[in-house]
Amino acid sequence: MSDVIQLLPDSVANQIAAGEVIQRPSSVIKELVENAVDAGAKTINVLVVDAGRTTIQVIDDGCGMSETDARLAFERHATSKIRKADDLFALQTMGFRGEALPSIAAVAQVELRTRQQGEEVGTLLTISGSKVVGQEVCSCPVGSNFKVENLFFNVPARRKFLKSNATELNNIVQAFERIALVYPDIAFTLHSNGSELFNLRATNLRQRIVDVFGKRLNQDLLPVEADTSLCQITGLVGKPESAKKKGAHQYFFVNGRYMRHPYFHKAVQNAFERLVPTGEQVPYFIYFKVPAENIDVNIHPTKTEIKFENEQAVWQILTATVREAVGVFSEVPTIDFDTEGKPDIPQFDPSAHTEMPKVNYNPQYNPFNGGKTERPRKTTDWQQLYDDLLPSQDKHPQLFDDEPLEPIADKAPTHYQYKGKYIMTAVKSGLMIIDQHRAHVRVLYEEYVSREKNRPQTAQKVLFPEVVQFTAAEDAILQDLMPQMTALGFELTELGARNYAVNAIPVGLEGVNPVALVRDIVAESQQGEVAFQHEVADGLSLNLARHAAIPYGQILFNEEMEHIINSLFACSNVNYTPDGKKILHILQQHEIEQIFG
Repeated sequence: MSDVIQLLPDSVANQIAAGEVIQRPSSVIKELVENAVDAGAKTINVLVVDAGRTTIQVIDDGCGMSETDARLAFERHATSKIRKADDLFALQTMGFRGEALPSIAAVAQVELRTRQQGEEVGTLLTISGSKVVGQEVCSCPVGSNFKVENLFFNVPARRKFLKSNATELNNIVQAFERIALVYPDIAFTLHSNGSELFNLRATNLRQRIVDVFGKRLNQDLLPVEADTSLCQITGLVGKPESAKKKGAHQYFFVNGRYMRHPYFHKAVQNAFERLVPTGEQVPYFIYFKVPAENIDVNIHPTKTEIKFENEQAVWQILTATVREAVGVFSEVPTIDFDTEGKPDIPQFDPSAHTEMPKVNYNPQYNPFNGGKTERPRKTTDWQQLYDDLLPSQDKHPQLFDDEPLEPIADKAPTHYQYKGKYIMTAVKSGLMIIDQHRAHVRVLYEEYVSREKNRPQTAQKVLFPEVVQFTAAEDAILQDLMPQMTALGFELTELGARNYAVNAIPVGLEGVNPVALVRDIVAESQQGEVAFQHEVADGLSLNLARHAAIPYGQILFNEEMEHIINSLFACSNVNYTPDGKKILHILQQHEIEQIFG
């Protein structure tokens, strides 16, 4: 029998390995910018065209490479960062694997111009799909200039599954921000299709955060600092009032490297326990400095997952540090010098005579002798009132797979609201419990979707236009959402510097904060990576429904509960909200009887 195992060609092996390192255009920018940082650059310029699909260019003023190093850098596992296995436990650089450049060259067309200090001419190297096309001398400044074109040109399946330009640009901005936040002493710029998104000068940490995310965040940040034998913690956390449900900026960095760490995230959340509403999160920018031998970075090619040797101890230090920062902020007393219009509270005079308070009551009152009178209950043949209002049974979806929706036809005319959250009503098969907010979300969602499909939504002008500011990543998402938002009734005017005036919102959203509404729409789209136009419209309709729906705790009259129930059962799906949350549950009659034995 002939041998069947053989070594793969280098070009094929490189494409396989590139699938882990280079997942999308943002991965290319992350690797190239990290290499520029390791090269000692003080200025790094990033330029992208078509969100990196067409061109990605990273220019730095670092140490540059010699002619031999430029050629050798594109060989797999060729690196200047480490020399032996022990170096993995004392890493001082961003990169060390020697996989980034060969992975990029395997799936793109790369042009490198580089020159070292003291050399008169530089090197121009051209590679396409791991094959060296040419190498020659050239004139260029000191540093490196990487130009990556036609990413995934030889892997059509990978290129096909890239998201929309807005989504890919959002990922690029996020990767850029994660590095810019670690190195405030380096100047960064980012350009997209010729437009400048970021121009960050060298500064301190707090100013760098403000430059990236806007001045509005500056007033909400508290300093965090702790120095122990295990680790050093510095950074900034948000005040409790800065908490929000979506879009909070949360970053962990260790030894100058961005990381994801759900365990440490829980530590920060515990520090704000009972200070922020459930489901809301505060922004934080926390930097760890740990001895290199106490962490393991060599877990995943993206290097965002890091293992700590003393994880539980660091967790406790982090929790105590954040609590101390919040506690110091909360305990600072405020002196109010504005006394105009305040009530005059008299001082206590012990010599003044004060009479004891008296309680007046009727000693002849007997609660068992006509103390209370019941209002006569109006009797009405309620079935005749609802015969014409209820839709026919064949239009109702099924509550369960094996049971048609018959109980609604025999529901009681009177409903009970439980704790301002649930509507309870008797039906033929038992007791029906409905979540009032979710039910109204389903009703409004289908109404907004129907309006968007059938005719343009009418806009309602706001009395005083409010200004909302976005980050570069959020602005990229907003530009993609703008046509659908305009069709739904939003009217946003660009004021420059990523500021927008909210002039109008869709009809039916009276009382909703327009700034918070627009921010939540952008934040949800940013997290959800909406790719298709109809998904964008549905996502906007769902967000509008959430803001306009009846909130928990609102007291409802019987007529209002009746209207919600009838509207719900006229929807295409009565069981679940558009995002899959359960709306109602029927407690069967036999279950109730079993409870009471």
